[in-house]
Amino acid sequence: MNKKVIIFSAPSGAGKSTVVGHLLKTFPFLEFSISATSRSPRGSEKDGVEYYFFSEQQFRDLIARDAFVEYEEVYPGSFYGTLRSEVERIWAKGHVILFDIDVKGGVNLKRIFGDNALSVFVRPPSVEELRRRLVGRGTDSPEAIEKRVAKAREELEYESRFDRVLENDRLEKTLAEAEEIVKTFTGQ
Repeated sequence: MNKKVIIFSAPSGAGKSTVVGHLLKTFPFLEFSISATSRSPRGSEKDGVEYYFFSEQQFRDLIARDAFVEYEEVYPGSFYGTLRSEVERIWAKGHVILFDIDVKGGVNLKRIFGDNALSVFVRPPSVEELRRRLVGRGTDSPEAIEKRVAKAREELEYESRFDRVLENDRLEKTLAEAEEIVKTFTGQ
């Protein structure tokens, strides 16, 4: 299992974080890679738990120091990335890295890690269901939701670039399929 990564990507609201959370509870050899971001924390998010939070300038300074395996400017001034130090920390424990990352980041990570990576695209049943889920979260303004829905339409076009597609229509079925995907890839 040495130096393997599993990448879960999806449009915002498709349910990838729910799937990833379930897998982390199910498989002790998986460890979540905490991404870095220049956005502000949402809700009860804490630095070093859901994300490493940096100012835009701090993030740009880290880019200049080549501190990232990959990064993306997802929205103007809003960066997300994977710190090299985070990857090395997890591999040093002998764990498989589990990424919960945006679609472009997922494509980049698959390119970087190649055959040592399994990329999984979590697809919502429909754009309308995605909008309903985002509204139900209660964390974003109507304008932000529409921005996310528009981005989701674009991201859905990336699904063919992933090794596996997991449609999140019924959660129990989706979680069972995700478990099988992990078992097959890791041989566990």
